[in-house]
Amino acid sequence: MRVKICGPKCSLCCTLLSIWGIVQLVSAYACNSVVSVVGLVQLSDGSLFWIKSPAFIEDLSFPDDVLHPVHDDPEKNALDYLLALNESYATIAKNCGIAAALYAVSLIISGWQMWVNKSS
Repeated sequence: MRVKICGPKCSLCCTLLSIWGIVQLVSAYACNSVVSVVGLVQLSDGSLFWIKSPAFIEDLSFPDDVLHPVHDDPEKNALDYLLALNESYATIAKNCGIAAALYAVSLIISGWQMWVNKSS
């Protein structure tokens, strides 16, 4: 099927952005590798949430009852906090996986558009 949606430059740009999005969200998740871009060393977001990196503690969301406990038992408060922490990390890691899948769909579509533009 030869439906031209975008031109060659746009399809190339979308392909490169899709590849970078997938690398950013998945590469370290799969193999704990380091991605280097413009001299800055970054680890992939999805894997950092999956391995519960403390660098992202500010990005987590907690229910109010965990942040302002109503129990007098410190062990119960600590357990509630750890459970909420693990749940928040898992939710964000799952969201990064979903975003990587959407980037993969975008890569397929933009790669198809590159093929359509090249063959016409």
